[in-house]
Amino acid sequence: MRLITIALAALLLLIQYPLWLGKGGWLAVADMRDQVEEADRKARQLKARNAKLESEVRDLQDGLGAVEERARYELGMIKQNEIFVQVLPKGGQPVESMTVPPPPPPPKEARTP
Repeated sequence: MRLITIALAALLLLIQYPLWLGKGGWLAVADMRDQVEEADRKARQLKARNAKLESEVRDLQDGLGAVEERARYELGMIKQNEIFVQVLPKGGQPVESMTVPPPPPPPKEARTP
């Protein structure tokens, strides 16, 4: 009777091995599930990034507002007859403008009485 119990317990363990540790076992399925979730997360991030880039491209193609904004912030450009005021923190370096400053106004003629 004892030998049969041991044999049955051994068979039970042998049957359980593929269920837990085999190729299609629960641990492998859980690992695959984690990989799928990670891939889905990356895909969502890439879709959001692509949507943002697509929006930016559409804005650059359709409107001049985005081009002007980029020129202002990335290149430091200003329009003619526009006053540029830059507030610097202590010890900060000023940003140089790529825009050619307008010519000085002509001198006013002095009136003679």
